[in-house]
Amino acid sequence: MLFIAVTSRRMFPIFWRLNKAFSNEGCLHEESDIMIVIRDRNDRGRTKIDWLDSRHSFSFGDYVDPNHMGFRSLRVINDDRVIPGGGFGTHGHRDMEIVSYVLSGALEHKDSLGSGSVIRHREVQHMSAGTGVTHSEFNHSKEEPVHFLQIWILPERQGIEPSYEQKKFPPEQCRGRFQLIGDRHGTGGALTIHQDVRLYAAELAAGDEISQDLADGRRAWVQVAGGAVTLKGNELREGDGAAISNEPSVRLATDVGAEVLLFDLA
Repeated sequence: MLFIAVTSRRMFPIFWRLNKAFSNEGCLHEESDIMIVIRDRNDRGRTKIDWLDSRHSFSFGDYVDPNHMGFRSLRVINDDRVIPGGGFGTHGHRDMEIVSYVLSGALEHKDSLGSGSVIRHREVQHMSAGTGVTHSEFNHSKEEPVHFLQIWILPERQGIEPSYEQKKFPPEQCRGRFQLIGDRHGTGGALTIHQDVRLYAAELAAGDEISQDLADGRRAWVQVAGGAVTLKGNELREGDGAAISNEPSVRLATDVGAEVLLFDLA
């Protein structure tokens, strides 16, 4: 069992219990006759304390749902909102690929690798916890809240040397298309994630329609970070997710505009 210590602005310790990491088969049902399974935003778990309001797509901390333990190697998607000056005090991780995707505001990061930075919208942070790392994440602003997605991906192997990277993806790169922002090889300037996963971001204007092919045997997860999209007749709004199996491609359309993450998973 893995334990993570989290501290508030007043550095009062809270211990979050995570369930055991699951295999790449995942625990979200993947029957062959079910192509798309919607994860409704209103059914997610929730942690709400004085400085944090977090929604959990998959089991996390005190929120435990055997039907939502992850999907393939995707283990955590937390939709976090942190008040000005609040944040996660120094705590440890091991053997996990952690991606922070900021939607608004500014997230301040410090870790035991010597990294220290501020992450803003269209900037993406990746930390490979590997053999062990400690870090803290705080709202950089004393006036404005920060809203970000905290994403955990199971690594392809344990004992990887810890590392940190942060990259900015200008809006024109993600506008009206799926822009690769992370994969196993750091292709084309993407972040290097130690797992057979391809992570894309897209920013869509009203009327846009985009698609991404999936190779045979691949699965996908769509997470709507903002706005609304249509996926094979299903309307998905901010906070909704969708597990996609046995489909040749992912096709999204929007009438109002949207910001979306797409995980192409083994």
